[in-house]
Amino acid sequence: MNHKRVERIWRQLGLKVPKKQPKRGRLWLNDGSTRRLRPEYKDHVWSYDFIFDRTSDGRQIKILSIIDEYTRECLMLKVCRRIRSKEVVDTLNELFLMGRIPKHIRSDNGSEFIAEGVRKWLSLLEIKPLYIEPGSPWENGFVESFHGKFRDECLKLEVFDTFWEAKVLVEGWRVIYNTIRPHSALGYLPPAPETKEWIGSIGNIYSGKSSVATPLQPCQNRKEIVYS
Repeated sequence: MNHKRVERIWRQLGLKVPKKQPKRGRLWLNDGSTRRLRPEYKDHVWSYDFIFDRTSDGRQIKILSIIDEYTRECLMLKVCRRIRSKEVVDTLNELFLMGRIPKHIRSDNGSEFIAEGVRKWLSLLEIKPLYIEPGSPWENGFVESFHGKFRDECLKLEVFDTFWEAKVLVEGWRVIYNTIRPHSALGYLPPAPETKEWIGSIGNIYSGKSSVATPLQPCQNRKEIVYS
């Protein structure tokens, strides 16, 4: 039985026939090398994209997510009613003023990302944009994977009654994602570097390798006991 007969039977039964999927180009070559630039260090490659949700009154909210592909850290979740290319530049500026500037930034071909103002501004800062092929979201896999976690762990679980409630809850989830939530690709540690150092210091304390005082551990000077 060939696929045409199967599809005809599906239609007769009132079932939806899936559309033929287009061929996808490979992201790697025969020698194992990849076409897609791989991140090699912190702030080497960032990714950004949009994800959408709604408040309880049915109005749309648009969220700009920015991640570091190497550390997996979520650098920003900008919640707005609408975001244009100007807001994209302003959001990136906030991160750059904190001292975080990438060498490359990956995105799809959305109008907010390919706008002339954005391209000129990135060129001025010597940041190279990496645009994926149109209709190929799998080429921006890091941010797509992040969006799946973000939707499952936050957007599907929260009902946002107001826009400001959405901003607070989304930012709260971002902090948890960066500082508490374990990531399998990072050895089940959170993405934020300062958190890794803090967890490492805690491990040293419990292994007896640190002289830092804990709530029930005396300092090196036995006459003085510190409780926090």
